[in-house]
Amino acid sequence: MTVAFLDTVHPILKNRLEENGFNCKDYLTLSREDIIQGSITDIEGIVLRSRLQIDVKILQSLPNLKWIARSGSGLENIDLIEAKARDIHVYNSPEGNRDAVGEHVLGMILMILHKLRSCDITVHERVWAREKHRGSELSSKTVGIIGYGEMGSAFASKLKGLGCKVIAYDKYKKGFSSEFVEEVSKDEFFKRSEIVSIHVPWTSETKNLVNTSWLSKFKNTIVLINSSRGAVVNTSDLLDAIDIGQVSSIGLDVLEFEGSSLECLDKLKDADSRSTLTRLLESPNAYLSPHVAGWTTESYIKLSTYLANKILKDFSAKS
Repeated sequence: MTVAFLDTVHPILKNRLEENGFNCKDYLTLSREDIIQGSITDIEGIVLRSRLQIDVKILQSLPNLKWIARSGSGLENIDLIEAKARDIHVYNSPEGNRDAVGEHVLGMILMILHKLRSCDITVHERVWAREKHRGSELSSKTVGIIGYGEMGSAFASKLKGLGCKVIAYDKYKKGFSSEFVEEVSKDEFFKRSEIVSIHVPWTSETKNLVNTSWLSKFKNTIVLINSSRGAVVNTSDLLDAIDIGQVSSIGLDVLEFEGSSLECLDKLKDADSRSTLTRLLESPNAYLSPHVAGWTTESYIKLSTYLANKILKDFSAKS
């Protein structure tokens, strides 16, 4: 079985496949046009992250394709309906970075509640401002998780032992109450949450999920954390909610405007987007990171390990 690596992943995946008789080839700079023009028609498996959109045209150009392996959790760059129609297996590896995401989100919350960014800055400036930095304890809060898949459940497990109440709402999942979390209805979620962590996938349904209407439903002033996908949040509406006191602080690992790198933020063509981004970057209530919640030394290895396990379970060198 011949496999095309379209993106860089940890070498353990290639090593595992080659040890089992797969013929792995690097096509790290192969363009969409090259594929459509038939440059890799013999390929039976592809490995990628997010560099290419695997749509109908791409799939039509890969007549021998049997599987797609996406290193990471999101599958929004793959036409899953078309892949299923062609009997193509699609693998992802959310198990690989779930712990990294859970820890990162917890870190953001603690940084916000205990004012750690300002603490560090002021002491480096030789300012000893203790009362200004009186924090708030996570143990006194109710944390609401929306979306209870791999990432949401991993985050809930990280909260065990901290003393906070953890609740979760998932439109498509029921019966998941456990030692880590209490399953609640949508109404209860809005009524009880004080810290909100978003762990939903990127779909047409979740685009701009966090908007003025959604935010207005919370009974309490909330801290909001998003480590899922940037487009889930309407940033302008979120900043408006900060201005009127519905939201006290935000932690965003993903941005509505991001592309493959932060450089794209300097090239936004839409004036409203540029204005909103400037407003976000200037907000003292916004805590930001460059889409690295799941980006750790350990997750880099685990993402490829889980993919290798899944592929080798279904396919062998004789397939």
